[in-house]
Amino acid sequence: MTCIDLVYFDAGGGHRASAQALEAVIREQGRPWQVRLVNLFEVLDPQGYFRKLTGMRPEDLYNRRLERGWTLSFRQELKLLQAVIRLAHPQLVRRLQQHWLRTEPDMVVSVVPNFNRALYASLASALPGVPYVTILTDLADYPPHFWIERGQAQHFICGTPKAVAQAYAMGYGPAQVHATSGMILRPDFYRPLNIDRASERRQHRLEPALPTGLVLFGGSGSAAMLGIAERLQDTQLILICGHNEALAAKLRALPATAPRLVLGFTREIPYYMELADFFIGKPGPGSLSEAVQKNLPVIVERNAWTMPQERYNTVWVQEQQIGIVLRSFRSIRRAVAEMVAQLDAYRARVRLLENRAVFEIPDILAGILAQAQEPAQGPGQAGTDAAALAGKT
Repeated sequence: MTCIDLVYFDAGGGHRASAQALEAVIREQGRPWQVRLVNLFEVLDPQGYFRKLTGMRPEDLYNRRLERGWTLSFRQELKLLQAVIRLAHPQLVRRLQQHWLRTEPDMVVSVVPNFNRALYASLASALPGVPYVTILTDLADYPPHFWIERGQAQHFICGTPKAVAQAYAMGYGPAQVHATSGMILRPDFYRPLNIDRASERRQHRLEPALPTGLVLFGGSGSAAMLGIAERLQDTQLILICGHNEALAAKLRALPATAPRLVLGFTREIPYYMELADFFIGKPGPGSLSEAVQKNLPVIVERNAWTMPQERYNTVWVQEQQIGIVLRSFRSIRRAVAEMVAQLDAYRARVRLLENRAVFEIPDILAGILAQAQEPAQGPGQAGTDAAALAGKT
């Protein structure tokens, strides 16, 4: 059976979620493939030395900072991280080479940024001819060295015309760049719920007729939700805090004149989005795509604290005219008033967007596998010295 490795990590929730969603659809489609989910950091640090030394996993530091909103210096820290990865390149490649030689995949698919140079070089030198694919789980690349590396005999799967254009600009051609209709979403976002929304709202002590916002800032919530809730005391809200129970307790204690539902971690995001009329949150590619799939226009923020790789997402929101981009959530009352006044128009534009990426990608992977089995080299492979690339620092 053909063996496909999906490489992810837990820095943010979107990479694991994308890998799991793709694995689920491949299984549902009955593809003759064995799909293995590979946590990159467990391969690079199988003994957990980082956790033993610091008391946390490498991705925990990133996730805790997101939870607290400490994102102002992320652009500079990203450059430092990329410099460290470049210095460690030979060691990373050697560790990954050992993994590929031991596990022998027939294809490797990455849904992680920053490490694609080491992943590709290790695979190309350890198992020549095994195809390597990068699926961008952002709406666009944030060059340099984030998603798209130059001069690698690999494939890219891109969810927006912007990302496709970026791959072309890096020297890749149509045989290596594959467009989809959006970001990967869990299959349950596509399953009709067929619920009586008014009745379901009543069960949660929400008023059936009131415009309702869903506030969501990823799996760990965000302190920004407190300010939003304080400014929207008279707006009916569903606030989802993820694993941040302390934040949920603070939100439940806030006074409000309109009904609100405060939740901790839940896997029923599609259901609660079905009960809402619009979305308020950070401009993450996953959250935005989930909201759009459930026909919710969005209100997001863009300023110095916005993650650098997520800033294009706010441009995309404006280009598609599916929401409001604020400089600060201090203006959230005005934005909600504008959204409610034009809700029908916003929702009509949201409904024009159709994202079937998670169902499109298995066909793309099947085509890449078939191409890899052809005797001739594919476009862009000639002249690539995998051994030299693996040894560069």
